[in-house]
Amino acid sequence: MNDSLPPCPQCSGTYTYELGALLTCPECGHEWSLSEGSTDPVSGGRVIKDSVGNVLTDGDTVTVVKTLKVKGSPTGIKAGTKVRNIRLVDGVDGHDIDCKVDGFGAMQLKSAVVKKA
Repeated sequence: MNDSLPPCPQCSGTYTYELGALLTCPECGHEWSLSEGSTDPVSGGRVIKDSVGNVLTDGDTVTVVKTLKVKGSPTGIKAGTKVRNIRLVDGVDGHDIDCKVDGFGAMQLKSAVVKKA
């Protein structure tokens, strides 16, 4: 075990080891190459991009690019609505943004329906 090896990008396990040209995590079984260094440590190991390809980070302000239906509300979230201070999470069904939308409250959004403001 070498202390200079990065933690697992899947589960953040610290017991990674080299297996030929790959790094392996014994905790979750994930294998990756060291050249896959495109992960972003700020967002927990993965890069989340908006609908036009801009990289999102915690605390960003985004704009909704299409009208969204909201269950239990007669009107949805209209295109052009600004959402401030987003938080990136590992959500369900691709909902990877946790935020508060004015007039609707706390909810999760998909990064594919927002654009960085």
